[in-house]
Amino acid sequence: MNETKNAHQARKAIGDVAPQLAALTDDVLFGQVWEDTALSKRDRSLITCAALVATGKTEQLNFHMPFALQNGVSKEELTAMVTHLAFYAGWPSAMSAIAKLRELP
Repeated sequence: MNETKNAHQARKAIGDVAPQLAALTDDVLFGQVWEDTALSKRDRSLITCAALVATGKTEQLNFHMPFALQNGVSKEELTAMVTHLAFYAGWPSAMSAIAKLRELP
């Protein structure tokens, strides 16, 4: 299993409160799922951001939008994704995501 540069980040962030959730996040989600080569990390990032916007989980975009940039998704692509989702997932979700886009460099 390949280690990502985000290895053990959940353990640092939430391990004191939820050690099992932290271990699953680090080992299964980022250690196995994100390392599966069936999808590129770029595609996984775009899919993840779209799912978070569509479900209104915009707080998680604080991590996933910058991570998407690191994985090769452009800010323009993120903006286009949010605009597209406004018609399919709802205007309020898109507007909340735009606030997170503003925070990107």
